[in-house]
Amino acid sequence: MAEPSDQDLLQLADDIRSNAYAPHSGFKVGAALIAANEQAETQVFTGVNVENDSYPAGMCAERVAIGNAVTAGFQSVRVIAVAADYEDYLAPCGMCRQVIYQFGNDCRVVMRDVEGHIRNLGIDELLPMGFHLK
Repeated sequence: MAEPSDQDLLQLADDIRSNAYAPHSGFKVGAALIAANEQAETQVFTGVNVENDSYPAGMCAERVAIGNAVTAGFQSVRVIAVAADYEDYLAPCGMCRQVIYQFGNDCRVVMRDVEGHIRNLGIDELLPMGFHLK
């Protein structure tokens, strides 16, 4: 089966974001990614932001999606799409950028603005000095 297109991933991210738990900000975010396992099999994973009354305990959609992938044994993120009701391209926050880099230092990040324009950036462009402690 062919991997989903960037547009398909953005649609998945947009569809899943209705499940976000955002009682404080009301800002719902969805993420969809393609990850590979050690056998080079690929699978799509999704995530949403989950806020908490203890603000630092909240989780971004991108990190939830990556956690879902890792839990299933897929530790190589190839592409991640992020969707929200936001007028410009919504790029991952700094913490998410480092986590994405950790699991895919050649990962593409796909974003869409309200007019439907799609933008792709490499995680190395979003986080030029990402690191691994190996």
